[in-house]
Amino acid sequence: MQHPYIPNSNEAVRREMLEFIGAPSVEAIYSFIPDEVRMKKPLDIPEALPSEVSLKKYMNGILNRSTTCEENLNFLGAGCYDHYVPAICDEINGRSEFLTAYSGDTYADHGKCQTFFEFSSMLGELLDLDVVSFPTYDGGQAASTALMMARRINGRSQALVPANMNPSLLSQMRCYCEGMELIEVAYKKNGQLCLEDLKSKLSADTAAVFIQNPTFLGFFEEQGEEIGRLAHEAGAEFVVYADPSTLAVVAPPADYGADITCGDIQPLGIHMSYGAGLGGYLATRQEEKYVMNYPHHLHQIFQNSKGQFGYARALPERTSYYVRDKGIEYLGTCVGLWAVTAAAYLAVMGPEGMRELGENIVCKSDYAQKKLAGLKGVRLPFAESRSFMEFVLNFDETGKTVAEINEALLKKHIFGGYDLSKHFPQLGQSLLVCVTEKTEFADIDTLAAALEEIL
Repeated sequence: MQHPYIPNSNEAVRREMLEFIGAPSVEAIYSFIPDEVRMKKPLDIPEALPSEVSLKKYMNGILNRSTTCEENLNFLGAGCYDHYVPAICDEINGRSEFLTAYSGDTYADHGKCQTFFEFSSMLGELLDLDVVSFPTYDGGQAASTALMMARRINGRSQALVPANMNPSLLSQMRCYCEGMELIEVAYKKNGQLCLEDLKSKLSADTAAVFIQNPTFLGFFEEQGEEIGRLAHEAGAEFVVYADPSTLAVVAPPADYGADITCGDIQPLGIHMSYGAGLGGYLATRQEEKYVMNYPHHLHQIFQNSKGQFGYARALPERTSYYVRDKGIEYLGTCVGLWAVTAAAYLAVMGPEGMRELGENIVCKSDYAQKKLAGLKGVRLPFAESRSFMEFVLNFDETGKTVAEINEALLKKHIFGGYDLSKHFPQLGQSLLVCVTEKTEFADIDTLAAALEEIL
């Protein structure tokens, strides 16, 4: 049967193709597949829709069942955040010069190469580091690569990670870093890393000590300098996973001893889209042992014999793009567009805009914590530690589960926070609440009123 969206389903086209390759039938092409495993009946799929109008109506019907953060109040974060995206970000990354999954080549795409260089330069300024990679698939891959870099540098096979880190991130790192042992380090009652447990687990086989800052539970790890010192005394690399939206209001990880900084650039002008788009970044000092262990493209500026400036990939022979299976890790360029988006965001925000962003978030987060912790039966288990845009609320004393609370909130068109009871049962019925610069004080009041009614 001819299908309106599959040109090769036209019988005349099929016959012409078969004649060209010298095959008597389509079945003959697959004759090498054993008969007992071949499917001999049509796929169980519905008939093709007869027109584009019908298809559009059908798809709109499906999409209309979805509900978004534009139609509801959103207090859900946990790795993908509802930040405001300036209109200029979509305008620039939608231009035909940029809108492609391919990164572009040195001799053909000078504009792209300059944009990638500017992205690295601006993010490097925030991070106070010399070298910033072309974006990798997401923050999880960037974190995994950071551990693998540490392993290649010092030849060790263990990494110490906090027990309160993002469970999805940890799962991804365990998968990617197969062959490395990831050992969890306990945290104290206030959420800060337990330095005594860290000391007891550091060994001659520790390749890296890894922390998130802010932590997955929302507060800042305040012992970064001491953690870095302990890691270095043991001969390990100190790796910090940092949210770039915090870096204009707190010291960058490099300032308290981080050797490798990594994270996700999603907060920098990239829309949420069913959990994406995401793009990881990796940054270090400009030292040979680090630079030669980047699996990603690095972009540089140079001056030719005529005094003209150009932009190109630096040391491309490091990458699988050039040496294929001999590369230290696999390289992909499918998230290059997000470098363009993040560059536009950083350029339009500027240093002052990034500072205002951070201060705005902290102000609203403080307000939300005070407002919500004032509800009967609700408490802040990590109130001693300073939070950024996420914080934990505990509901044990209310007699209700987080699942029940979130279900009731959804009926009021509110996306509640992330239910921590599955991955952190020791925290009881706790909710990870997220507040961004898009959150209005009135939205927080609405959440408080809704919770008061539910509880």
